[in-house]
Amino acid sequence: MSEDHRAEPVPDDVVRELVEHYAAGKTIEALVAKYPYSYRKIRTALLDAGVTLRPPRIPLPPTPPGLVNAYRDGRSIRQLATTYGMSYNQTRNVLLAEGVELRRRGQP
Repeated sequence: MSEDHRAEPVPDDVVRELVEHYAAGKTIEALVAKYPYSYRKIRTALLDAGVTLRPPRIPLPPTPPGLVNAYRDGRSIRQLATTYGMSYNQTRNVLLAEGVELRRRGQP
């Protein structure tokens, strides 16, 4: 990519495509892989087009063996977080990602 190309604005028709792809769930990283523009250039084009950017996804740690079964056997999220060395929120999010239906607070 030449330096001159980077200085040029993203064409309007490409901005419309970027907005459509982003609205459909594509990440900025995926758009960078498809279009000849930098992350910053695509991000700026989306913002200038009035797009509200999604918060970045925080990668979850791998599910430790036994975590899901321990929760289903009655252990609390707080107990599991301590046992597996994760934060409460990480533990909760891992359980949700595994499809576990969480108990209401105080339920065994």
